[in-house]
Amino acid sequence: MGKLNGKVALVTGASSGFGRGISLALAEEGAKVIVADLKRNTNEGGFEDNNISTDQVIIEMGGQAIFAECDVTKATEVKYAVQTAVEEFGRLDIIVNNAGIYRGGDYMHNLTEEDLDMCLNVNVKGSWNGCQHAITQFLKQGDGGKIINIVSTAGLGGYPSQAPYNMSKGAAANLTRTIAIEYGPHKITANGICPTYCKTSLTRPFFENEELRNNVESKIPLGRWGEVDDVAKLAVFLASEDSNYINGVMVPLDGGETLSSFSNQDFGLRVSSFHK
Repeated sequence: MGKLNGKVALVTGASSGFGRGISLALAEEGAKVIVADLKRNTNEGGFEDNNISTDQVIIEMGGQAIFAECDVTKATEVKYAVQTAVEEFGRLDIIVNNAGIYRGGDYMHNLTEEDLDMCLNVNVKGSWNGCQHAITQFLKQGDGGKIINIVSTAGLGGYPSQAPYNMSKGAAANLTRTIAIEYGPHKITANGICPTYCKTSLTRPFFENEELRNNVESKIPLGRWGEVDDVAKLAVFLASEDSNYINGVMVPLDGGETLSSFSNQDFGLRVSSFHK
């Protein structure tokens, strides 16, 4: 407890899934959290309690949090979320660019321009906006900062049947690496978390399909899907001083999945196209 005492964090897509888990974990370690999302309520179909918002949970456990309505594809709204952190808590130390969307479920030639645009707008432009405005604030403060981008194993090698998603996550990975090089001299670190399939509202239709669930598990040496808590604990580490000399790294959080060939990991996801 207390690894992040006095720190201020902004988490995008924070109402549900990874963002909610990360926000709670950061707050448990003492961080003050800006909970940024399109809406305050959790996504339907998730694994969390839908009756209480992320900021309310943090406040009830004795922490400090503020909800900021934010569409990450709009630079003005991301800038507002960063300004909220500064106005309410005096500074910004950590940003977690978690907001993301999935488009796929079929081979590339069957997918649409809208599928591509959605993935690029949210997963790439959204991360760009978050990084750009956080870095601007970090540079004003002059004492560094922590950038954590939720990338996905799809950004490391890609999977069949989700070309737009793979493209967007590959771009997020290289954005992270570029920032690490450009801003490392300013004590700003940038790292990526690359989860495999984890249990969230985004993947629940896959998890509840027994054939798909078992197929995924058969490709993972640890034999299970990831949990939100797995991602949250890694985010705390990357946000803390324990990771001060780690910069520009894409951390696979996959139970060993990426040790085997991506080309053999279709998972049968073409059976349906799932949109968040």
